[in-house]
Amino acid sequence: MWLMAKPTCYQPEISRFLIRALYHEGKRRGVPMTRLVDELLTGALQGSPGWRLAEESDRETGTPPRQNQPSR
Repeated sequence: MWLMAKPTCYQPEISRFLIRALYHEGKRRGVPMTRLVDELLTGALQGSPGWRLAEESDRETGTPPRQNQPSR
């Protein structure tokens, strides 16, 4: 019997409608959906209290700084 490992962090579900919108917008922009999501979320969250707390948490755990940040 094959058992899958449980994820180590919360993985929210995204509505089917948003997935479709991301798909179409990614196609329109000529970028993969994953890159589009990263760019959108970075733009919405960068500098927010949650962003700062995540950076602080990374420093405390020794997690390296983010790589491949989308260009502005």
